[in-house]
Amino acid sequence: MKRGKKYRAAVELVEKGKIYELEEAVALVKKTSTTKFDATVDASFRLNVDPRQADQQIRGTLVLPHGTGKTKVVLAITQRVDDALSHGADFAGGKEMLDKIKNENWFGFDVIVATPDMMGELGKMGRILGPKGLMPNPKLGTVTTDLAKAISEIKAGKVEYRVDRNANMHVSIGKVSFDDEKLIENLNALCERVVRVRPASVKGTYIKNAVLSTTMGPAVPFTFKGR
Repeated sequence: MKRGKKYRAAVELVEKGKIYELEEAVALVKKTSTTKFDATVDASFRLNVDPRQADQQIRGTLVLPHGTGKTKVVLAITQRVDDALSHGADFAGGKEMLDKIKNENWFGFDVIVATPDMMGELGKMGRILGPKGLMPNPKLGTVTTDLAKAISEIKAGKVEYRVDRNANMHVSIGKVSFDDEKLIENLNALCERVVRVRPASVKGTYIKNAVLSTTMGPAVPFTFKGR
């Protein structure tokens, strides 16, 4: 694949074979951003887990200290419409909203939160919402009676982390425009969580590789406390 001049120049800034301290990596990844827009900063981990094993399917949510720089559009599926809207939901409704998704192919939202009483209707939408990763899940806090908490956490910068079938994990931690300190605090929070959720059955090295990157930018390997 042929790369442009900006990308090749950015790659030259990353010392080959070096694993940077977390703070160094954050400063460097910002310098390697090659886009004209405010690029997203992503952290990626290669873990020594087997996602085929039930106890090694790492998945959860985390509210980053400084958010991600993107405000998510929330759809609340509930009969408590006024309650959901008053607590910050962008859209709210019951079966009529699900019909809108099904019949109009409407996906003008990023996240669905739902009250438990609506899961019977939502279950019928599995083939539509599931492949897009939009199906609410109690383990992720998106099926709850506490709509206020669920919506406020999402708006505050709640992110989902999960390993894919190849044992990789990718999480956005902010924008290039963020101050270094904010990105460092977000990244530290994520790294602490990744270490904390290490499956007891994993032996030896847990985190094989960790890198930072920006949209269309090169990877910057990094290390951190507790790895």
